[in-house]
Amino acid sequence: MSTSTEALPDEAPSLPDEGHVAALVADVVAERAAHLFGLMGNGNVHLISRLTRRGFPFTSARHESATVAMADAYYRATGDMAAATTTYGAGFTNAYTTLAEARMARIPLVLVVGDAPSTGLRPSDIDQTKAAEAAGVLTLVAGPGNATAVAHRAFDLALQTVQPVVVSIPFDLATAPPSAPEPIEPLPLKSSWPTEPRELEKVAGLLAEAERPLILAGRGVLLADATAELRAVGDRLGAFFMTSLMAVNAFNSPWYLGIAGGFTRSHRLKIARQADVVLVVGASQNTFQTRYGTLFPEGTKIIRVDNEPETGTQAATDYIRADIHPFIQGLLERLPKGTSTWRDKAPEVSKADFRSSHPTEDSVEFGPDGRLNPRAVVAALDGILPAERSVVMDGGHFMGWAPMYLSVPDPHAMILVGTAFQSIGLGFGSAAGVSVARPERTTVLVTGDGGALMGMADFETFLRTTRKGVVVILNDSAYGAELHQYAVNGLHDQAMLIDEVDFAAVGRALGAKGIKVRTLADLERLQDWLTSHDEGVFVLDVAISQKVVAEWMKESVAAKG
Repeated sequence: MSTSTEALPDEAPSLPDEGHVAALVADVVAERAAHLFGLMGNGNVHLISRLTRRGFPFTSARHESATVAMADAYYRATGDMAAATTTYGAGFTNAYTTLAEARMARIPLVLVVGDAPSTGLRPSDIDQTKAAEAAGVLTLVAGPGNATAVAHRAFDLALQTVQPVVVSIPFDLATAPPSAPEPIEPLPLKSSWPTEPRELEKVAGLLAEAERPLILAGRGVLLADATAELRAVGDRLGAFFMTSLMAVNAFNSPWYLGIAGGFTRSHRLKIARQADVVLVVGASQNTFQTRYGTLFPEGTKIIRVDNEPETGTQAATDYIRADIHPFIQGLLERLPKGTSTWRDKAPEVSKADFRSSHPTEDSVEFGPDGRLNPRAVVAALDGILPAERSVVMDGGHFMGWAPMYLSVPDPHAMILVGTAFQSIGLGFGSAAGVSVARPERTTVLVTGDGGALMGMADFETFLRTTRKGVVVILNDSAYGAELHQYAVNGLHDQAMLIDEVDFAAVGRALGAKGIKVRTLADLERLQDWLTSHDEGVFVLDVAISQKVVAEWMKESVAAKG
């Protein structure tokens, strides 16, 4: 149980919101972050009070897991820093999963937490610094002599390392007055990876000689602000483009083949696999992104350029460690303009039909068990949902369809939280963070029934923070990923099944609109609601088939033998 609302016997006395350690940290949060997401408890009450009293934007979660999930999603939706806060003990451990997800997904944010007294652990305390370290997250401790400097350092480190940093405020120091400043070491200079001219010449030569060049961009290209230059490289070569999910639609090009990996549409995959040279820039080439090593045929020349170290997850023909922006600029200077290109030989790629959500990989409305085919549902939603939308996804089997069939305006508008740590249940919290970040867009949360039940505490948070939103629960009454990996191999499925839940009824009880969807015709109710221009949230509980398997899952099962 979290201590966020429980008054403990040793609770600190109420003091004015100024002139103490928590106030100094709060002032830095106000200066460096755009928003604070949190849940109040004994360990962070003074910090939050200092900020809310002065009107700083604050959104409260109902479970600490959502505090970091909201800040994480806020960053993904805007590229702007956000901060989160929890109390100590159970408040901190409740946020541990989302902190680990943010670390593995390389999300810069600052989590301010209460902590054990500086005099030592109480019976109810744990060593939070070691716990954070186990997840690969650094903790900085704020005290009377360094609170301001430590808080600034946390934000600097988060931005420089592109990962979360924890600021810990010991319980007995939160209301301590500041003392003489303590010295703090300066941050080390950020590593630079200069471009070697010979490497540029080599890559330029390979690309110039290619008959079917393809450029695959990842989030690193966005962070390096190199999208325009990389598109110019592709246009000069007459290349096709692909991206990772976190860079979806970055190029805004008619020659875009979509997201690389298990989310690639079959007709686009057929074209992509014809590439003879692939330039991968700022993308990790993890197993999802490479379709478990099957995205490109054996023998395809692959060149990876990144400022991150080689991960070893995918054997690239050439790996070049270099700062992305200057490398791409240098490459552009060395490339001649092509004459006859791959685009001339495959003009269908630029047509609207090629990029449409229709037809789907199968065209049937229902699966073998009489429940809806999720492909048909999500493809239909692409034409119903407002074009100016943010699509947020939880983790789970169901996540295979939204990236394949739902278009988004830009890379910040498709947010998939949970895959880095392979967790579920983060959807409602993440979607709430996106609603705060981009209120002018319709927030579309796509989740499964298992994840929705796990994150139910922050269903209300999403409703409270969302101006206009749609919740799509692809409900197969099961933990679908386990069914398709293990039940098919003979394991007993009792623990993999979930009794049917009517999430639309739950949404209506909380103040939303919504219906249970059993046919494609039922989607007209959503269309009518959107046409009415009402604000609020509409919940679609879609009864989908347990028998339809997502492409990414098929690849995963095949890879595991």
